[in-house]
Amino acid sequence: MATRQAMSICAPMISVFPRRPMIVADVEQCDRRSFGRTLQVRSCSATSHVAPLRRSGNYQPSIWTDERLQSLTSTSTVQQEEKRERMKVLKEQTRNLIREKQRVAEQLQLIDHLQQLGVAYHFKDEIADVLSCLHASLDHVSWQLKDDLHATALLFRLLRANGFSVSQDLLETFRDEKGNLEARCENQIRGLLSLYEASYFEKEGETLLQEAMDFATEQLKGFMEEESVPEAGGLREQVAHALQIPLNWRLERVQHRWFIEACRRDDTINPILLEFAKLDFNLVQDMYKSELRELSRWWSGLGLSEKLPFCRDRLTESYLWTVGFTYEPDSWRCRMIETKIINFITLIDDIYDVYGTLDELQLFTDVVDRWDLTAMDKLPEYMKLSFFALFNMVHEEAYRVMKEKSLDIVPDLKRAWGNQCKSYLEEAKWFHHGQTPNLQEYLKNGWVSISNPILLFNAYCAGRDLTGEALKSYPSYYAITRSSGTLFRLYDDMGTSTDEIERGDVAKCIQCYMHDKGVSEEVARRKIRELMRKYWRELNGSLSWNSPLEEYFKNIAVNIPRSANFFYGNGDGFGKELEGETKSQITLLLLEPIQI
Repeated sequence: MATRQAMSICAPMISVFPRRPMIVADVEQCDRRSFGRTLQVRSCSATSHVAPLRRSGNYQPSIWTDERLQSLTSTSTVQQEEKRERMKVLKEQTRNLIREKQRVAEQLQLIDHLQQLGVAYHFKDEIADVLSCLHASLDHVSWQLKDDLHATALLFRLLRANGFSVSQDLLETFRDEKGNLEARCENQIRGLLSLYEASYFEKEGETLLQEAMDFATEQLKGFMEEESVPEAGGLREQVAHALQIPLNWRLERVQHRWFIEACRRDDTINPILLEFAKLDFNLVQDMYKSELRELSRWWSGLGLSEKLPFCRDRLTESYLWTVGFTYEPDSWRCRMIETKIINFITLIDDIYDVYGTLDELQLFTDVVDRWDLTAMDKLPEYMKLSFFALFNMVHEEAYRVMKEKSLDIVPDLKRAWGNQCKSYLEEAKWFHHGQTPNLQEYLKNGWVSISNPILLFNAYCAGRDLTGEALKSYPSYYAITRSSGTLFRLYDDMGTSTDEIERGDVAKCIQCYMHDKGVSEEVARRKIRELMRKYWRELNGSLSWNSPLEEYFKNIAVNIPRSANFFYGNGDGFGKELEGETKSQITLLLLEPIQI
């Protein structure tokens, strides 16, 4: 992904950040192994001109080779058919559970379990009907639940997460006469856990939810330190898990696998739901394997990773991003095109950040902006390959949309890729000219350079419900695209900036704020975390929809920063840490089935 990695070959840009000596090489004189491990200095061959100095991010080669991915095995056709037959029975039993007349608290708990198990997509209409009824009689329902903190907070969270408008006033009943959250909440551990999760759906200006977040966090941490959270029903494990990352910030598919495993130790979960979730997870995983094999054949066939060894080769990690965007089986087309786009974004990002000279980058930007194959004659060979491959990929997707929807998206795609490269060029100019923008300038460019506009527009066009009218209305989603993209940029920078500055790179959001305000890195990081909360509030404020396409699109807009949090929450889990949490989750989500 666009982690903006580069190393300086010019004067230091920010004097307070010392730089290590840079190692340079010419890609024509370096084999792939030298880029994957320690970069070796190779002498330039004798030519009539001086070859430009090239930089390298020293990226490791991919551990997920095409041979390895093609060897992935799926469940046999006979076994798949047996599982589907069993799932039909379980699905009908689950549908009957949803339709049964139950107490409100039980209905809410059932819906929450379906969503956290990753099978709610099977029952979208039934769940929407239940939540619509509850929302239509909200005053009466809230009165019924007025003494149940767990159910009230769960109601609030489920309504907001599923696109319904609900005020924070729903939780007012749990304030005391002085306006503070009542003491009677303090010993309701499950209720406090629900309040904690609900509070992360806060919008701008919702002080009650901010207070609830602080209150619930403090209480739950205290219980964990005192070891007073009971093990029964896996409650202690759930609290510890939530305090690491709240549900609204988690990559959904990671949460699904974790919750399925956690439910094995929870005797309160309905066994019908658990068996259904295990079978469904494994069948969907088989689909992921098939998609990944096809994508690997495509990427291997292009040969770009061999021709351009300076770039990150991260196909499998790119695919995991897209599972984070939208995991449902019927979103397969979105995953396929978005994986291709992420691979090209990564390649072009490394051209701008790592390998290209400023003169070459200006030429490349002009060619992409003009979107003209005849204009690429001036480009060096490695850029010709990159642009030609990008041109073909974009037009292949545009042809599909034209064929299926009779819509021409080429002008929009051309504009998006042109803007993408212009944003990269802006950062390259800052770097090569030794300039440090202020934080506002950096973020204005950064939410585009992180690739969010391209990702979201292509996701929109991959939606089954795309129409000409919907395509015309796409510009109205500017605000949610910007909020999502800014969060993506902030997560990226928080996870990668330390390593990149040590190697020598363009200033990230942290360094921009430090330089602009004259503060320490600790203060700057605290400021960025505050900004992240702000943009999460903006994003939460956009969570309402009036159509299936809008629901699909807005969920992806939220899932992008969730995925970024996964990849960059503890460093660079995309470009650098190939043997850590990323590899573990690739194994769990894409390769290793759940034991039934």
